[in-house]
Amino acid sequence: MGIDSFCSLDGSDPFWVILTNRILVQCFLCSSHVTLLQQVIGFTLWLICWADVFYSFWERSLGATIAPVYLVSPTMLGVTMLLATFLIQYERRKGVQSSGVMLNFWLIAIVCATVTFRSKILHALNEPASVNVFKYTTFYIYYTMLLISLILACLSDQPPLFSQAVKDSNPCPELGASFLSRITFWWITGLMVTGYKRPLEEKDLWSLNTEDKSQRVVPQLVRRWDQECNKVKRPVDKTLYSPKRAARGEKKDGQPIEESEILLAKTLQKTGEPSLFCALCQTFGPYFLVSSLYKIIHDILMFVGPEILRLLIQFVNDSSAPTWHGYFYTTLLFVCTCVQTLILQKYFHVCFVTGMRLRTAIVGAVYRKALVITNAARRTSTVGEIVNLMSVDAQRFMDLITYINMIWSAPLQVILALYFLWQNLGPSVLAGVAVMVLMVPVNAVIAMKTKTYQVAQMKSKDNRIKLMNEVLNGIKVLKLYAWELAFKDKVSAIRESELRVLKKTAYLGAVSTFTWVCAPFLVALSTFAVYVLMDEHNILDAQKAFVSLALFNILRFPLNMLPMVISSMVQASVSMKRLRVFLSHEELDEDNVERPAITASPDSIRIVDGAFSWSKDDSPTLKRINVRIPEGALVAVVGHVGSGKSSLLSALLGEMQKQEGSVSIKGSVAYVPQQAWIQNTTLKDNILFGRDAKDSWYQKVVEACALLPDLEILPGGDLTEIGEKGVNLSGGQKQRVSVARAIYCNCAVYLLDDPLSAVDAHVGKHIFEKVIGPQGLLQGRTRVLVTHGLSFLPQADLILVMVDGEITEMGSYTELLGRQGAFAEFLHTYTNTEQEEVEESVGAVPRKGLENGGPAAVQSQISLNAAGTGKTPEKTEPSDVAAAKKAKSTEAARLTEADKANTGRVKLSVFWEYTKAIGLPLSIFSFFLFFCHHLSSLGSNYWLSLWTDDPVINNTQPNREMRLGVYGALGLTQGIAVFCYSVAVSVGGILASRYLHQTMLYNVLRSPMSFFERTPSGNLVNRFAKETDTIDSVIPSIIKMFMGSMFNVLGSCAVILIATPLVAIIIPPLGLLYFFVQRFYVASSRQLKRLESVSRSPVYTHFNETLLGTSVIRAFGEQQRFIRESDGRVDHNQKAYFPSIVANRWLAVRLEFVGNCIVAFAALFAVMARDSLSPGIMGLSISYALQVTTSLNWLVRMSSELETNIVAVERVKEYGDTEKEAEWRLEHSTLPAGWPTTGHIEIRNFGLRYREDLELAISDISVNIEGGEKVGIVGRTGAGKSSLTLGFFRIIEAAQGEICVDAVNIAELGLHELRSRITIIPQDPVLFSGSLRMNLDPFDGYTDEEVWRALELAHLKNFVSGLPDKLNHECSEGGENLSLGQRQLVCLARALLRKTKILVLDEATAAVDLQTDNLIQSTIRTQFEDCTVLTIAHRLNTIMDYTRVLVLDKGQMAEFDSPSNLTAKKGIFYKMAKDSGLV
Repeated sequence: MGIDSFCSLDGSDPFWVILTNRILVQCFLCSSHVTLLQQVIGFTLWLICWADVFYSFWERSLGATIAPVYLVSPTMLGVTMLLATFLIQYERRKGVQSSGVMLNFWLIAIVCATVTFRSKILHALNEPASVNVFKYTTFYIYYTMLLISLILACLSDQPPLFSQAVKDSNPCPELGASFLSRITFWWITGLMVTGYKRPLEEKDLWSLNTEDKSQRVVPQLVRRWDQECNKVKRPVDKTLYSPKRAARGEKKDGQPIEESEILLAKTLQKTGEPSLFCALCQTFGPYFLVSSLYKIIHDILMFVGPEILRLLIQFVNDSSAPTWHGYFYTTLLFVCTCVQTLILQKYFHVCFVTGMRLRTAIVGAVYRKALVITNAARRTSTVGEIVNLMSVDAQRFMDLITYINMIWSAPLQVILALYFLWQNLGPSVLAGVAVMVLMVPVNAVIAMKTKTYQVAQMKSKDNRIKLMNEVLNGIKVLKLYAWELAFKDKVSAIRESELRVLKKTAYLGAVSTFTWVCAPFLVALSTFAVYVLMDEHNILDAQKAFVSLALFNILRFPLNMLPMVISSMVQASVSMKRLRVFLSHEELDEDNVERPAITASPDSIRIVDGAFSWSKDDSPTLKRINVRIPEGALVAVVGHVGSGKSSLLSALLGEMQKQEGSVSIKGSVAYVPQQAWIQNTTLKDNILFGRDAKDSWYQKVVEACALLPDLEILPGGDLTEIGEKGVNLSGGQKQRVSVARAIYCNCAVYLLDDPLSAVDAHVGKHIFEKVIGPQGLLQGRTRVLVTHGLSFLPQADLILVMVDGEITEMGSYTELLGRQGAFAEFLHTYTNTEQEEVEESVGAVPRKGLENGGPAAVQSQISLNAAGTGKTPEKTEPSDVAAAKKAKSTEAARLTEADKANTGRVKLSVFWEYTKAIGLPLSIFSFFLFFCHHLSSLGSNYWLSLWTDDPVINNTQPNREMRLGVYGALGLTQGIAVFCYSVAVSVGGILASRYLHQTMLYNVLRSPMSFFERTPSGNLVNRFAKETDTIDSVIPSIIKMFMGSMFNVLGSCAVILIATPLVAIIIPPLGLLYFFVQRFYVASSRQLKRLESVSRSPVYTHFNETLLGTSVIRAFGEQQRFIRESDGRVDHNQKAYFPSIVANRWLAVRLEFVGNCIVAFAALFAVMARDSLSPGIMGLSISYALQVTTSLNWLVRMSSELETNIVAVERVKEYGDTEKEAEWRLEHSTLPAGWPTTGHIEIRNFGLRYREDLELAISDISVNIEGGEKVGIVGRTGAGKSSLTLGFFRIIEAAQGEICVDAVNIAELGLHELRSRITIIPQDPVLFSGSLRMNLDPFDGYTDEEVWRALELAHLKNFVSGLPDKLNHECSEGGENLSLGQRQLVCLARALLRKTKILVLDEATAAVDLQTDNLIQSTIRTQFEDCTVLTIAHRLNTIMDYTRVLVLDKGQMAEFDSPSNLTAKKGIFYKMAKDSGLV
């Protein structure tokens, strides 16, 4: 009979429940030896106490008189010990591994018992006869047991099995640390030792504690914020008229009769602004309140120092006082300062952890919001602004959290200090108070002014980052157009306005530094002056002067901090407002698109009376839309540029604001946008897009999308890392990956926004047949295809024709042709060009080929060069190909370089660079001013000690006016020095940051294209945002504080040494200890800071990427996965941040201990030398010693802050050492003014390679092109077409041969001289935010008439003159408020403006519809008639009338002749033309 039959397994049997629970608790708690021992000792103590009680009762029964205390005391102790034992067991059950309560309990018990212990020993020595052996024995056992308990309480127990740490591979040791280890932060020492031995790496970092992780923190804030938002919304009744179709009745013309029904809908209207502050308080308040408790205790302990100083001076003055008083005071001083240290550090720890959680929560909330805001709201916040919310504004909150308690703590400290000062000096303190009160409005005014400057600076900064973002995104276009200088000037102009504001802030800062450094001195001066002048019998003795000074020094801190806290709060309130505005943005309405149940209707997509706009207030972009699409239909959407085709898809995705009508889609949706959105991950991950890998399906998809040949070329196959925005894929490859991603997801409805425009005709046909068409992979799915390719239309089940945002016609191909409406006209425009294609598309199956290299088959090569291998050399034998394939390593698949963390100490050269940037004379002058300030400060205090030692004659002190005058003069000197050095350092900082930013900007713009493909834009933006901000505002203030602390420490040590020379014995060892602790700490801290900085970039990179692809992410419903990814990256960043804040606390505890030792020794030696010391000198020495702790702390904090922040200079400088392009302009240029005059191009034996160790990408090309010839360049992908154009613009320098234009070798020109004299219309039409005019002519080199003429020729005149601002129309970021076709026409207008003798078209018409293509081609034919035109062609029909065609194959010239001759030769060109249906 087994246990199963003995008790039921379903838990109904009570015996089973009890048994399992007991076993589980036992297992989970894994009772260790420590716990068992603690419990045994607890019981033993209880037994000992009871033994004493029973012994007393026994003595009593023998007739001895026993005092009641002998019964009551052991009974109480016994009960206490029993309670303690139960408490140990209870805490263990709760999973507590080390109890602070128990440790403190045993400590108090042992202190109390020690008094008795001493008495017992004295008693036994003096009266041995009266010793009670039994009671003495029990007491000694009791005392021993207490000691053992105290030691055991210091140890930590094993974690219970249910704790998180057990499951974690590298848990944070904090959870399992003992109480002592926690309060002294000993638990981080292991990591510090590792960091000291070798630079820390990522694997050394612990996992985050569960309560600090994003998944715990972010939802709390989001929930509270939603509650706040709901509070301010109140329901309002709103009347809607909804047109309703009558079921039967129809008018004569067959149109259904419309009737309206009135609907009452409840909508929510905002009544006010939701409070982000309340949401933050509710989320983080409870944990943060603990810190306030620590702060109160610490504030009270601060005033113990001056009180003990008073007692010590009294002790020195009173020669009859027993010596042990002095030693007792010294010990008390040491214990109090140590307790104060531990409590203060615990307070800071709580604050920093709260700050860290706050940042996590804000970043998470901003990310989640960015995924759901409407397009209109998205336009109000640029990418730069949103990234700033995550970086700068979240940081502001973290900085504030540490100081926010000062708002109530500072006034408390001031009140306590004034109370003690009143006790000391009486009403004359009021003079000091008056000075303080006067200081408050001065600081308030400064704070207010700072706020306005702050806002202005943030605005400039946002604009600068936004512009930099665009420059980095469009860097290739800038280089091709030679526009770097124009944009450098634009960035510099914004930067200058930013620095002007910074300079004003610096002057204000100098005034505020002056007020708060001088405030305590002025307070002391006014108080002492009033005190001695009020009554000549008022004597300023050492006790009064130095206790007051110590109190004034305490006053200095809250007075200094208040302005800082106020300005920090001001900055945070600015940030809070920005965050609130962003988090309150409108969200996309989930109900824009209904998702009906599967069975509801046969229609897969239905729009009834739809009117849609991009934002609530806009007029509708799409009007009167009525569409019903049956399941499994293939629907084509056609129309001219800007007719609303893409908008229709956006409406179906719910991306547009639905103004009326209804939209419903059945089943899951996949979406292919017009411009492919590619993630910075491997090619395979781009296709899988978070779905599980199914190999056979994946292979089918890759094959159907014609990606197999591309995978052969890529260095790592489908594991090749794709750079940001897909830089190492050509346009066609990007588009095909985008299509593959959609197919792989296997959805019910496919929305395809012109995916075939970027690929070759034959590849397009292949994809249409294998994927989209009636026989493709997607057969039976609903497909909505926006297209410009007429050849696919006959196979569509339904065609929608769009004109100006309305569907004017719909029906099948034959129906529409028969109607002779807009569609027929649309077709007739193009029949001549594409007729053959249409006919052929019905029967022929195209050869499977690779599309013509996209915008950058180039880029694919450049970047591969950046990776590890280039293209597999195609000239090799088959066996070599196999070998080459094997050699495809993961290394080759890498492309972008992650931000690297430098290791080791920051080199002195970095400090030297910074000093040079400031200017040597200014640096030396600043140092001299610091020295003056501290010398006069020391002088004034020494003068004060001499004054207090003046002899007292007839209850008065002689020469007090002279003493007061000199004291005041020294103070004045101090003030002037402070003001001057503050101005000097701030101005120096601004000079340095201007110089560093300018050189970085110049160096980045001078870098070659390969640099931008290797470096993620996140890293570069990080340099221009975070690191520049550090150089602007953080480093100067740190330098000020560092110098101040350093002089303070040196001064204090000097004073203590003069007063008590004996301290000389102790200062060197303490100094060594201090130095060792500091070096030990800096090794780890610096590396942690670097790791944190490096792990910050991916957060922003991922965020940037997400913002660009929100519509795709939403369409696929992948929001949760992206949120998880972002959370993971934030947590990864905090993993490096958390140890760095704990390391700070670790350091502070140890340093303050060194400081506390200095205080103790200064007091101890003063007590020992009390006979030879004057009270004045002793007071001076100890009041300086009391300050030394704070100064030491600041000194190390500032020196490590300086080291960690100066890293910003190092990182900004590192781009100075990267490779650079050739010179932009040569000094002695011999170039004729109008060059090139004829446009004659001679290419001799030309070849180039992408990197030194790779084979030539193109080689041995020799071509002679006469001026005015039109030459087409064609070839399969990877043939080297784009490589040739890149060589022509010297984006890549030649490896062999040369190119001569009008007999000038282009390699001998400056890059700008070359690039500004040749014009290119690139494939990707890049626009920058700014006016339309700036986009056409950034250097303002042309008149308005010329610009309008160019627009007219580019067929944009009507569009632009219809805009309210005409030429000053603001283009949004990336030109998003123009359609793709319009952007392409803007690029054409740029070319028309420059009108150089040579024009290069890099597949310029790939993305436009046929009508626009015809416009562009006809404009080029007429306007560039006498120019040399080189066209890389996609659509071969565009170059059939060119003079000659250059056919490239495998990087070499295959054919070069007129199109008719080439067709007759039946070579490569003939095959390509046949594939396109042109022969």
